[in-house]
Parts: sequence; structure tokens; C-alpha cells
Amino acid sequence: MDHISVAIDGPAGAGKSTIAKKCASKLNYIYVDTGAMYRAITYKALQLKIDINDDSKYYFIDNTPIQLTTDDKVWIDGEDVTKQIRERDVTNSVSIVSSKQSVREKIVPMQRAMAYNSDIIMDGRDIGTNVLKDATVKIYLTASVEERAKRRYNELIIKNPNVSINYDEIKAEIIKRDHLDTTRKLNPLVKAHDAIEVDTSLLTIDEVVDTIIGIILGKVNSNGTNI
Repeated sequence: MDHISVAIDGPAGAGKSTIAKKCASKLNYIYVDTGAMYRAITYKALQLKIDINDDSKYYFIDNTPIQLTTDDKVWIDGEDVTKQIRERDVTNSVSIVSSKQSVREKIVPMQRAMAYNSDIIMDGRDIGTNVLKDATVKIYLTASVEERAKRRYNELIIKNPNVSINYDEIKAEIIKRDHLDTTRKLNPLVKAHDAIEVDTSLLTIDEVVDTIIGIILGKVNSNGTNI
């Protein structure tokens, strides 16, 4: 594979999507939000009212087109679900859905195929350990539970100014999601042995972006790869 691939993994609320998107824009790489793909499947599963714990219920994926567009839109079955997949019910269910073998067997090949045609930055939970094991650069983005809960709380306050949001509930949900992500049997969240860890707790978005771009350019230049 001649193209440059950057894998960014980490827990919920570490800033993966925001950082990956900005890095991709500055480097003129393609950004692939794998989490959005799983969220789209979760959204449809909830709409269909299936038992999301039953692996056999996900046969609908075979006839479910998912599209990520360059304007950051997420489409499923021809419907723009960009906003819907960020709702709390989807957020609280996506770890269960993404842990199902029948789901991952369909989605992971799609993700790998994207890396063969372009320079990409892909974020998720198991990109460096499973999806792109041979990625040019692997980053493990993290932050304290408190900081991640605060970010999610502030995000929800902005999106839902008239809705009562409880910080402690948000923190508990993140802790629960961390547990689900790190203990699932199939490709759990774990730092790849060759990943560089970046803690975003005390850094601004621009500081994190500059740090990661520096890591990417340093690795690419040391390999003699053209950017």
C-alpha cells in the first residue's frame, strides 16, 4: 500500500473525530469517521426496534448502503442521518452494536478498502490494532474521564439549551462505555504496541492538532515517503 494511513484510536470523548478531521484537512488527506459508520447502523437498528444484543438480527446490513461525504454528512439508505446518529440513545447503544461480529464482518472490509486508494486519517476504537494494523502512523488519543465528561456535557448543553443535562449522569455513561469498549471480546479498545499516546486533557484543540501533525510528518519524512 503506497498511500499514507494514519490510525487514531482512543476512548469516547478524547476528541478523535474533531482532531482527525482537522489534521486531515491541513494535510489534504481523506478523513474516515469509522464511529459514524457504526452509529449509522445503530441508528437503523434502533429504528427497526431489533434486539441489539442478538447477533443474528443484523442481516439488514447486507442491503444497507452507508455513505460518508466530504461535507461531513452521514447517509444511510439515502437518508441524511448526520444529526440523528449523535443523539443520546444512539450514543448509549453504539458500543453494543459495534461489538457484534456480524456487524464488524460487514463494516471492517469497507473501512480497509478506503485506505487503499487515498492518503487517509481514520479514527475509531480498533483502527491501529485491527482495521489498519500496518498503518503508517498510529496515535492513541486519550483524556481523563472528568475532562471527557465535561466536554460531552458542554456539547449537550449547546445542542439542547432547553433540556436538563446532568454532569454526573454523563460521566457515568462514559465510564460504562469505556468498560464496554475495553472488555468486549471482539477487537476491544486497547493501545497498539506501536502507537504514540497523546493525552488531550490539558491541551487545546490546536495544540493537539499541531502535535499530531508533527508526529505524522516526522514519521513520513523519516520513511522517505512523499507527502
